[in-house]
Amino acid sequence: MAQKQHLDALKKSIVDLDFAAVTKAAQEAMAAGVDPRLAITDGMVPGMAVVGQKFESGEYFLSELIVAAEVMKEGLKVINPHIKGPTAKKLGKVVIATVQGDNHDIGKNIVSTLLGVQGFEVIDLGADVSADRIVKAVEQHRPAVVGLSALLTVTMTRMGDVIKLLQANELRNSVKVIIGGAPITPAFAESIGADHAAANAVEGVRKCAEWVGSRK
Repeated sequence: MAQKQHLDALKKSIVDLDFAAVTKAAQEAMAAGVDPRLAITDGMVPGMAVVGQKFESGEYFLSELIVAAEVMKEGLKVINPHIKGPTAKKLGKVVIATVQGDNHDIGKNIVSTLLGVQGFEVIDLGADVSADRIVKAVEQHRPAVVGLSALLTVTMTRMGDVIKLLQANELRNSVKVIIGGAPITPAFAESIGADHAAANAVEGVRKCAEWVGSRK
């Protein structure tokens, strides 16, 4: 089987949401000597891109997006042990959290998973996280991006508190801040000084990748 066929099989397994197929395709690709990094960037990532397009067009829904991310994680379990040295370097760090007072984390969890499969190192602080704890995580991990999530209009203002605290601790200029959640709008993001309001999980991860790429 030619390399392209292995890559196509990996891509198809993601688009088809097929756990068994991705494991088989990953094992066969590694056995055939396909570069593990290439298996990810030219095999599975394009598959996730197709899933993202289907999600954005309404052909796939939230449940399919979650499953696709889990399928890719299964493939990565096979491929990651074959990655050695500098090729295993992460794109960058992202600290992500649902803000204080809000326990909704499904959207945040999807973003965390997609960031991970995209190649980011994700520091997921969970839900109902105080501004102080988020800022301490930024001090500790020095991420490229801070992601904040809120599903409630009564908690979305906490995002502004995080940004103010980042400014007070002279950390704001060192990170990009992306916010997301049902009530979030670009106008709100601008009003609190965030860098971007994510329209959905796929678009948000794409934006993070753009930021990190532009820093290199």
